[in-house]
Amino acid sequence: MSFRSQSGSRRGASRQFSKSSHEKKAKEKKQRSAGRFVEEGPSLSKEEFVNRTVNILEKLGNQIFALSPYSQYFDDWLVNLRQTISEFESAPSVSADQQFTNECEQIFLDVEGALAEKRLAESNLTGEAKALADNNHFLVETDKEYAEKTRDLSVRRNSEVQRLSKKVRDLEEDIACQQENKISVLHPRARKQAAQKLFQTRQELRTTKNQLETALQSFTAEQEKLHDAYEKKKQEIAEVIESLHKTLENLENDDSITARQTACNSLTGSINALLKREPQVEESS
Repeated sequence: MSFRSQSGSRRGASRQFSKSSHEKKAKEKKQRSAGRFVEEGPSLSKEEFVNRTVNILEKLGNQIFALSPYSQYFDDWLVNLRQTISEFESAPSVSADQQFTNECEQIFLDVEGALAEKRLAESNLTGEAKALADNNHFLVETDKEYAEKTRDLSVRRNSEVQRLSKKVRDLEEDIACQQENKISVLHPRARKQAAQKLFQTRQELRTTKNQLETALQSFTAEQEKLHDAYEKKKQEIAEVIESLHKTLENLENDDSITARQTACNSLTGSINALLKREPQVEESS
């Protein structure tokens, strides 16, 4: 009897401990559930809830994305934006009308379209970088081509000028010799032939000098034409390079903030407009 009594006492104590432990766990669970309800539930006043929503929109509008490519952040940002407005609309203290819903949807469409364009532009980053590298290469090749053509022109110029200059010197020496020979010639017929030859040589000298002058002018004109073409081509490439640099700088900076700020400011405006309409709805009801 005593043993059974002790055994029964232990079983009763065990049941009491089990019940006490179960009640304690249930109580803790209830407290945790209550804590989540207080945290997640609509404990804020309408004014506080509106202010919180506006503050979140302001933060989203001013959010700076850290690293390129910035399009990697767009999807999460859009989800947060829609979720913020969805929570606002579903709040018991807010009476969102169809106008507000339509305005928000249009704002979402606008910012999604703007970010889609940014995403596309960013996807071309590799292509833009390649184009920049190609044009830098073109610029180097243009300099090289101009240097080669200038060198070839200089070689041809020097060769032609040397040839004509030598011919001029030879003719001048020939004329000097002919003039000496003319003086020593006594026979009238021979003197006439010498004079005729001297005249022809002088004519050839004038022609050669004219050829030399024309050649110098021609090479100068060709050099100027070559230089002008080079400068024009170089300027065109430089403009393309500058444009690509600007494009890459824009892509390397988060310029999506303008579209995002516009969207958040517009949503804040729609919220304020809704709040102004709400009293009219309440009065009519």
